[in-house]
Amino acid sequence: MVQMINVSKVYENSGTVAAGGIDIEIADGEFAFLVGPSGSGKTTLIKLLTGEVKPTDGEIIVNGFDLGKIKPRKLPYMRRTLGVVFQDFRLIEDKTVYENVAFAMRVVGAGKKEVNKRVPYVLDLVGLDGRENRYPMELSGGEQQRVAIARALVNSPRLIIADEPTGNLDPVKSLELMLLLEKINELGTTILVVTHEKELVNSFSKRVVAIDAGLVVSDGMGGYYSYGIDE
Repeated sequence: MVQMINVSKVYENSGTVAAGGIDIEIADGEFAFLVGPSGSGKTTLIKLLTGEVKPTDGEIIVNGFDLGKIKPRKLPYMRRTLGVVFQDFRLIEDKTVYENVAFAMRVVGAGKKEVNKRVPYVLDLVGLDGRENRYPMELSGGEQQRVAIARALVNSPRLIIADEPTGNLDPVKSLELMLLLEKINELGTTILVVTHEKELVNSFSKRVVAIDAGLVVSDGMGGYYSYGIDE
């Protein structure tokens, strides 16, 4: 579960107020979109949820960890409960598809037997069966993003945060990717998709949390357009 209770974030160097009292709760197993224009605070919110930055005030609970009080040595344990998917994929170019996904398991100490069992299952789940020995540059953009999702999923996280995951994809591939995330959600993983793509959000009947100027301006079921947010 994710809980943000009256969370504020002020960057000391610039004095920028990136979050001005945010209250959000995302239940286990939920699928939600986080939307808002450029500069609305979406990136800061992701950094708060992953423990990259600490809140100036308020309380953040992610999968049982209090991120306002968490000690640095505990952060890796918290992050193992998360999977993060980025717009720019961040794949290791000289490793195959299999090796990219397996690497995420080896980093957390998984054994060879566990890796050999889990990686093929996840690659099949995301539609990459038969692509195990390809390198990232031999894949389409959509396939590369599926590798990124497989890597985020392979350690069985409770929550996947997808940060503009369709930003480099055409509309057809974007829809395919969202359907894949929906499938993963149906298997029990909580999904938070951060995006500014209105048409994509409007294609799904999901919860939409809209933020602007560091504040939650709307939260409910419905499309991006219904909240009157302009780019």
